[in-house]
Amino acid sequence: MGMIKEFKEFAVKGNMLDMAVGIIIGGAFGKIITSLVNDVLMPPLGMLLGKVDFTNLKAVLQKGHDAVMDGATVLKPAVSEVTINYGMFIQTVIDFLIVAFCIFIVIKGMNSLKRKEEAAPAAPPAAPPPPSDEVLLLREIRDLLKK
Repeated sequence: MGMIKEFKEFAVKGNMLDMAVGIIIGGAFGKIITSLVNDVLMPPLGMLLGKVDFTNLKAVLQKGHDAVMDGATVLKPAVSEVTINYGMFIQTVIDFLIVAFCIFIVIKGMNSLKRKEEAAPAAPPAAPPPPSDEVLLLREIRDLLKK
């Protein structure tokens, strides 16, 4: 029974809930950034770079071939091509750098807005409200007792 209670306390801690919310929001924000990169930034960048696509670059370790058949008899079985797809890795690294740069720009913008808010002069403190009738009456009584 004690272990269940401890787990319940652990699972509903404020930090745990904050972290869960952060992960969910982060996942959704990641989709937004991915869409920004793939749908907004990559098309013009692709045009500027001459539509460079690294995804087809690969090193072939073993050539593949179809099965050699003689009627229904298999003379030589099919062999799958074995490759190192370094082009996909290069493309993934480029995508990561673009996403990281976009996030950097967004955070830099948010930080500059935050600094502007902090630098804005605070409103001058308001004059204290006049004392209430009860306070004035109590002050009069105090002054009379002093005399």
